[in-house]
Amino acid sequence: MTTNVTTVPAYAAPAANAPLERTTVPRRPVGEHDVLIEIKYAGICHSDIHQARNGWGEGIFPMVPGHEIAGIVAEVGPGVTRFQVGDRVGVGCFVDSCRECAYCLQGLEQYCVTGGTGTYNAVGTDGEPTYGGYSSHIVVDENYTLRIPEGIGLDEAAPLLCAGTTLYSPLAHWQAGPGKKVAIVGLGGLGHMGVKIAHALGAEVTVLSQSLKKQEDGLKLGADHYYATSDPATFTELAGTFDLVISTVSAPLDFNAYLGLVRTDGALVNVGAPEEPVSVNLFSLIGGRKTLAGSMIGSIAETQEMLDFCAEHGLGAEIEVIRAEQINEAYERVLASDVRYRFVIDAATI
Repeated sequence: MTTNVTTVPAYAAPAANAPLERTTVPRRPVGEHDVLIEIKYAGICHSDIHQARNGWGEGIFPMVPGHEIAGIVAEVGPGVTRFQVGDRVGVGCFVDSCRECAYCLQGLEQYCVTGGTGTYNAVGTDGEPTYGGYSSHIVVDENYTLRIPEGIGLDEAAPLLCAGTTLYSPLAHWQAGPGKKVAIVGLGGLGHMGVKIAHALGAEVTVLSQSLKKQEDGLKLGADHYYATSDPATFTELAGTFDLVISTVSAPLDFNAYLGLVRTDGALVNVGAPEEPVSVNLFSLIGGRKTLAGSMIGSIAETQEMLDFCAEHGLGAEIEVIRAEQINEAYERVLASDVRYRFVIDAATI
């Protein structure tokens, strides 16, 4: 592919709630600091479903989802210094930010005051919609491109660009490690990476899942303990236990109950994004000087740190590779919690 080719094959939702279908989308020419990436694999994140179905607000259609992208550099702009043709690279949830606000200057681009530019369902600085990873190629500024280390397969690496960094960021920020008790709520696409990373950081890890049906998996992934949240005794037995509880669930929870599991000066951090509002009784916080917090993906530097960490510890996502024509079926299976633990599209089939 050269810069003369301006359209690429992709799978897009033509309208909200419509099945995704094969189409073509434009890609900008490779600019001074751009890299052209031949996509090899793209993960399916629950966020893709929320956005393709207008769950988080009105989307931009046609929409090509996908912000867990792993591939190979096919071309570089003349000013590119970080990458060369043939490099293994990834793209996560955003492809640009203002680069000027206090957060961008601190290396916290995910909290850019302008909101940054999403990898899809956003409008770039050129005024054109962004299209994501369910496609054969993508053009991205080198400053928003990640290096995937050797030792992680590109298929297992793709989900790390969202699921991996979304869990690594709060685990690092709240200093999970030896001597810390960490609970991961939900053992899905996000949660299973939380268990792996928290275990590798040296924390004592507990999975809190609705039932015990995935208990064997959880323990194999690195959990020390596994409890069913459908059993009221869990909340009594574990009261005041955890330094850090991370909820990966994208449905409303009883936050008062989960705050009861947090020790004094501990934190309950939410990385799941329910479509519905949630409520909390402030006495659940006041009584133990507890923190109820949120965390959103990771910065570019932090995501690179996560990739290097995962390579060092031999961590990749647990995946089921699918063909592009299975995307709509995969969406329904995600909603039914019928995946262990991340669908990854083989981009060669798009």
